[in-house]
Amino acid sequence: MSNRAAARFGGVQKSATYAVFDMVAQMRAQGVEVLDLGGGEPDFDTPAHVVDEAVNALRDGFTHYTPSRGLPDLLDAIATKLAKDNGITVDPATDVIVTPSAKHALFAALMTVLDPGDELLVPTPSWVSYTAMARLIGARPVQIALDGANGFRITRELLEEHVSPRTKALLVNSPNNPTGHCLTHDEARAISRFAAEHDILLISDEIYEKIVYDGREHLSLGALACCADRTITVNGFSKGYAMTGWRLGYAAGPTDLMAQMLKVQQHTVGCTGSFVQRGGIAALTGAQEPVREMVEQYARRRALVVRELDSLPGVVCSAPDGAFYAFADIRGTGFADAASFAQWVLERTGVALMPGSAFGPGGEGFVRLSFATSPEVLRAACERIGRALAERA
Repeated sequence: MSNRAAARFGGVQKSATYAVFDMVAQMRAQGVEVLDLGGGEPDFDTPAHVVDEAVNALRDGFTHYTPSRGLPDLLDAIATKLAKDNGITVDPATDVIVTPSAKHALFAALMTVLDPGDELLVPTPSWVSYTAMARLIGARPVQIALDGANGFRITRELLEEHVSPRTKALLVNSPNNPTGHCLTHDEARAISRFAAEHDILLISDEIYEKIVYDGREHLSLGALACCADRTITVNGFSKGYAMTGWRLGYAAGPTDLMAQMLKVQQHTVGCTGSFVQRGGIAALTGAQEPVREMVEQYARRRALVVRELDSLPGVVCSAPDGAFYAFADIRGTGFADAASFAQWVLERTGVALMPGSAFGPGGEGFVRLSFATSPEVLRAACERIGRALAERA
């Protein structure tokens, strides 16, 4: 057999973010000092009370299967959190599923709503795995290039330009990776009216919801009355609670859709780790001060990075509304594209960035820098890039 893999992989590329991780690891193995700003992982430890609960669960022998939907206490805690923080009302017994990562929740949600040949609208710049997931399912991702000059806002006009009779769902991420943009009320109204008029479903990825700045209020599409019965909300613990390695997420949505999504869970992973779920209960019901402290430190780093980047020749950087990424416009530097700039910076300065083009057509001309690292590393990285650009001029 000339090609033993399924044809669906023909249109799926390897993850661009993991490609950068691999390149950084290879350079470090060769003794090169690399300042890695390409990743998307908090540099903080998981809050101690969360770790303690999981460790106690292990010591208590809580290491066996749980109900596929999740531990009842965690389902209740998630439902309470959604009502209090997001204005979303769900029945924990039927409308919530605990998953091993928000990433799995997204894939299960897309598997639930998309048939082969269906179209998924994906405003870009967007996380690299959205389009790959759709293609793996056999659906067609339709990328919508947002305009950086407009703050990467989603407009009704753009949505209408890309909708078709095959459109089944729209995937929205707020706060956005990589731009840091948070949905406005105007955007939410435009999305809700568009979805209702065309009778399409909404997938709302809210994994960065706890990381917002300047007193902004996180806005959940599922809280809008006209969206409640057509929205699957995906969230998790990785970013807000610094629990990336725990692989703990959840999805919440209409009862009929969640009943089908539960089948995906049961026939793939079965259930989420038992002691991991106990840690999730502690995260939601315990002290939230560690989260607030993390966000305060991110805010200080944001100010540092935006100030430093915006002072570099040919670079323009606006402050992100949320998440922990700076999305800098490098079109004034004279490079042909973002990938060329990122490669030059890595080879010349040892600073790893993500080219905006990796996040879809809306990201060309930009680069993403994570400020989920120490101020010392951030300052050193910006100084290296600045010196290299000055020498090149």
